[in-house]
Amino acid sequence: MCLGIPAQIQSIDDAERQTVTVAVNGVQRQVNAACIWPAEPEQLLGQWAVIHVGFALGLLSEAEAEATLAALKAVGGLEHELADLAGPEGTA
Repeated sequence: MCLGIPAQIQSIDDAERQTVTVAVNGVQRQVNAACIWPAEPEQLLGQWAVIHVGFALGLLSEAEAEATLAALKAVGGLEHELADLAGPEGTA
């Protein structure tokens, strides 16, 4: 499917390279956050972002993230998207 999936930003990994670690349903992944990088990167901690192919594309509210995850689960796409998010290394 390759949809964007909401994930919560857990940590700032490399401010120079603008990378963060995100998590959703226990799956963690390092992604590039250049598209959403603010002047003060710490503002990203705890926020929800839409993740697609290793990039955080935009921010969304927790309510929007939960609704999107519920919709993905309802149509049977959540497990596929979580597997894509985990990548070949299967980080969980």
